[in-house]
Amino acid sequence: MPDAGWRFSGGAAEYDAVRPRPPGDLITVITQWAGVPSPDVVDLGAGTGLSAVAWAGRARQVTAVEPSAGMRRQAERRIAAARSSDGAGTQFRLVAATAEDTGLPDGCADVVTASQAMHWFDPDRALPEIARLLRPGGVLAAYDCDWPPCTDWETGAAWAEVAAQVEAEEARRGLPAPHRGKDHLPGIRRSGLFRHCAEIAVHGRDEGGADRLVALALSAVTHLSDFVDGGAGEDALGVTALREVAARRLASLPTWWWTYRVRLAVR
Repeated sequence: MPDAGWRFSGGAAEYDAVRPRPPGDLITVITQWAGVPSPDVVDLGAGTGLSAVAWAGRARQVTAVEPSAGMRRQAERRIAAARSSDGAGTQFRLVAATAEDTGLPDGCADVVTASQAMHWFDPDRALPEIARLLRPGGVLAAYDCDWPPCTDWETGAAWAEVAAQVEAEEARRGLPAPHRGKDHLPGIRRSGLFRHCAEIAVHGRDEGGADRLVALALSAVTHLSDFVDGGAGEDALGVTALREVAARRLASLPTWWWTYRVRLAVR
């Protein structure tokens, strides 16, 4: 299994620029489940801080845990901006550690989140660590948004063709699966560490044009940017067609509809 910290060590600024921000409703439902108006939050695999700063003004304190130095540098800038604009006084800190070994004290969190990150964790080690961090009644919220955002059928079809071409190239090169997949709920249940688990969907909205959509594909479709940089060619991988379709269909910057799959588990 690849080291996610190494994988995301470069291109943090580009990642931060194109990835969606978690919607406010997502923070509201997690807080409601935890039953704590201003929770203490630990955000695992925090990346560039997009998920951590979503708690600004909503949490008492947020500890962002991220192994990648490049991602942490970007997160430091985002967290500094959140500190300066957050009149409610949420306290932030950034920790260089992994989800499997955070180094944080027992029972330090009302909420543990994993945004677009759980599939990179070793669940046999990360889930006990999460349970250790959570106070009784605390909530694990592992969430991922569906790729691509829903805009129009033609852009969606072009993205699907890119994904299919990348999968075919992976098979041709004999590459292993890049991660464990995103069906997290069965493993969370099997762990026996949580008293109740559920999966819900929360929706968000956004805007963007063709340049952002193609950059998002290069960020989100595993191995795509590696293949392009390695000379496989944008034409062969369907990126050129995606760019052309998106330029035509997204010219007026329509609404992007995001669906977040949220796995909730109570300690």
